Amino acid sequence: MNSVPESTSAAGHGRPTAGVPGSVTPFPGTGPRIAGEPGGDPAGRAAPAVQGPTPLQTLRALGSGPRGLVEAEAEVRLARTGENVLPARRPVPWPRRFLRSLRDPFTSVLLCLGLVSAVVSAWGTACVILALVAVSCVLRSAEEHRADRSTASLRELVATTATVVRRASEDASPVEREAPVADLVPGDVIRLRAGDLVPADVQLLRTDGLTVHQSALTGESAPVVKRALDVPDPALSGAGPFAQPQWCFQGSSVTSGSGTAVIVATGGETRFAATHDGRAGPRGASAFDRSVQGISWTLIRFMLLTPPLVLMANAALRGRGLETLPFAVAVAVGLTPEMLPVIVTTALARGAARLARTGGVIVKRLPALHDLGAVDVLCLDKTGTLTEDRPVVAGATDSGDLPAPDVLRWAAVGAFWTLHLAELPTADALDEAVLDAVEEYGPPDPGEVDPEAYEGVAVLPFDPVRRVATAVVTKPGRIGVHTLVTKGAVEAVLDRCALDRDERDRLLALADRKAASGLRLLAVARAERAARAGAYTPADERGLTFLGLVALRDVPDPSAAAALGVLARRGVAVKVLTGDHPGTAARICSDLALHPGGPVGADDVVTADSLDGLSDAELVSVADRATVFARCTPEHKARIVAALRAGGHTTGFLGDGVNDLAALHAADVGICPRNAVDVAREAADVVLAEKDLTAIGHAVLAGRRSSGNIATYLRITLSSNLGNVIAMLTAGLMLPFLPMLPAQVLVQNLCFDAAQLAFAFDRPAASALRRPTELRPRDFLRFITGFGLLNAAADLATFGVLALALHNASGDSGEAAFHAGWFTENLLTQALVMVLLRTGRGAAERRPGGPLRAAAAGLAVIGVVLPLTPVGPLLGMSALPPLYYLLLGSVLGLYAVGLTAARRRYERRHAPEAATLS
Repeated sequence: MNSVPESTSAAGHGRPTAGVPGSVTPFPGTGPRIAGEPGGDPAGRAAPAVQGPTPLQTLRALGSGPRGLVEAEAEVRLARTGENVLPARRPVPWPRRFLRSLRDPFTSVLLCLGLVSAVVSAWGTACVILALVAVSCVLRSAEEHRADRSTASLRELVATTATVVRRASEDASPVEREAPVADLVPGDVIRLRAGDLVPADVQLLRTDGLTVHQSALTGESAPVVKRALDVPDPALSGAGPFAQPQWCFQGSSVTSGSGTAVIVATGGETRFAATHDGRAGPRGASAFDRSVQGISWTLIRFMLLTPPLVLMANAALRGRGLETLPFAVAVAVGLTPEMLPVIVTTALARGAARLARTGGVIVKRLPALHDLGAVDVLCLDKTGTLTEDRPVVAGATDSGDLPAPDVLRWAAVGAFWTLHLAELPTADALDEAVLDAVEEYGPPDPGEVDPEAYEGVAVLPFDPVRRVATAVVTKPGRIGVHTLVTKGAVEAVLDRCALDRDERDRLLALADRKAASGLRLLAVARAERAARAGAYTPADERGLTFLGLVALRDVPDPSAAAALGVLARRGVAVKVLTGDHPGTAARICSDLALHPGGPVGADDVVTADSLDGLSDAELVSVADRATVFARCTPEHKARIVAALRAGGHTTGFLGDGVNDLAALHAADVGICPRNAVDVAREAADVVLAEKDLTAIGHAVLAGRRSSGNIATYLRITLSSNLGNVIAMLTAGLMLPFLPMLPAQVLVQNLCFDAAQLAFAFDRPAASALRRPTELRPRDFLRFITGFGLLNAAADLATFGVLALALHNASGDSGEAAFHAGWFTENLLTQALVMVLLRTGRGAAERRPGGPLRAAAAGLAVIGVVLPLTPVGPLLGMSALPPLYYLLLGSVLGLYAVGLTAARRRYERRHAPEAATLS
């Protein structure tokens, strides 16, 4: 154990000295530097010639000490340096948010069309289009701002905290307390334990078996040993900052051990901020982003082709010139689902807020809610999800497979002192199971091992790389002797024992036979060493004497079977990625009937070592077929998840430990429980109240509700808009005048857009929630083409109705009446489409909810009443004769019958696709 003295002259009293503003980073590469110290680039590529100051020099320079800062001084420094947050997490100003909304593909095209209209002096068209752009941007900005506020407030529930040492006054004793990471300042003394995120750039003061992951900064997957250095080590003088053992950087995570450190840089002054500011690549597009972009750019191509086609057709057939440009622009606008950004943001934000309110599930990234609804493969570990968190000891045997209570008692010695000395964030379930079993055995007989007779000296906690834990203990009366008790994975323990090859192979075969029956095995070994004052390291775990095996069995979670059944019925396949033995994993999965084809067999279980020889393409096939992956390392988990995504699956991963971090990043949706380690919670997209499959089922359902509303909006909007565009283009070539004036087209479009906001508040029917929701551009295009043509047929049939009703009209009055008639028919058919094409197959399911019913009714009322009001003449419309309404009712009745029949036929022929569309 390395340490710095608990008292330091003149350290920790008062404010930082002049020239040390409270954010000094006394190591190369970031922030202000102590005079005379060499620099370095933010990525750490420069190799400094010196290691930087000692812990005592750093504490003095920062005006701090091992007893921590005074609370009042910490508040002063916080006001001076600002919160310990990365620049990217700061609130986005409203003007920037508004301008960012203009980057949406549809909004950009609308803006261009409005500017073109202004250039040709079509001021009415330009004003309406620019008004649409402004309304869309304002609504989207407001909804994003509201979503960000909701997400920020939800994130506070799982905000990362750190254990900080502070004092109430100069003379008060130091007190450890949990403080938000944002409140940490340079000079704060903090405690680090396994599972913690390193909250800032720090210099270590004391350590005990500390290892950290630095992959966020260096790309190295293996943990790195860190230790405090009271004096510079000449052997490290030429090493880069990440190789220096006394420095830990923000973005790292503690994998094992513990330590005390002083913060030397926070916020934008950290090396993590310098490395990622403007140089880190953006997060890959989510499944939702890819789907919406595919649909968007297909429609944009149509929009960009529409104006020149209208101009050329009118010039060739009607001899019209640029006077038809406003009409052509209005037709292109009519094809645009300009409210898509608003609908998407509103639907997802409402779904996320509802999940947080009713299920305690926090969605940290709004598009992840859609991806939850699209998840068709969920990857998870079995412990704590399919099984209860604490296994049960089934027995203990020696190397000859004979009952051996002393093996369990030695394991209890290691478990007891590991729990008391390792400063773990949570107690290990295996250790607690061993201690519970020893209590049931009762007091040992004379000559047997007595766990209470030993005192702890040191501990090397378990980490996923070593796969063992070692406790160093001593027995009163045996002066000068330390006993090392090592327990962990069978292979890892045997590798550390003094065994010949034949004996090792025999023990491995014995362990395999026991594990194949579904037992979890904990190997136990010990060794005696001469007592010493120096720190113990993993290098001391050699030459051990094998004692035996402790067998444990998992207890299935009572709710797991029912939750797995619900997920299966909703089309979500579950795959188990575990570090356990294949037999152990297969047994619990068979007990829970996880595999839909029956018991989990050999073909359904893949060991991780067999994956190492597979190419990425081969792994895609294996990952799709297998149900259980055993003996997985963190890298294996991430690679399996990536292979599933490459195979076309939308993949979720549920994890709660440091070893799950890579897989959480690799998945479409990273999921973790609220009690997960800090680093996993920060990496996840969704945080559950508990590690419970039932909660995931609720979250998937919420994602499908939001996505179903978005899909319904797109289907109805695009099919209706396409039908109107086809009809207007056809009518424009047949009539001696424009079928609708540009202002009429845009007002009609604005009314329809306003009504469609109701889709964000709709409740999809049950049938829309049975399968994963995925927005597939090809399926959408096929749907909107068929129903768009049907809509166009209804519009063109209205020509006959108008010709019959207005046969005596002529001149301007005839044109105004025609415009009014088609305006009314368009809004009525759009209201009808909103009702009949809503998500759901049965008639009862298609019955719209309150908001949607009210919106459709309001749209119909506007269509009928607006031409009769004083606004009608201003828009170039006049009143219609009663005969028109009678004939229009017949057309609408036939259209409703045709629409219903077409939908039923579509659903029969494309049932799987209809499920994905919904």
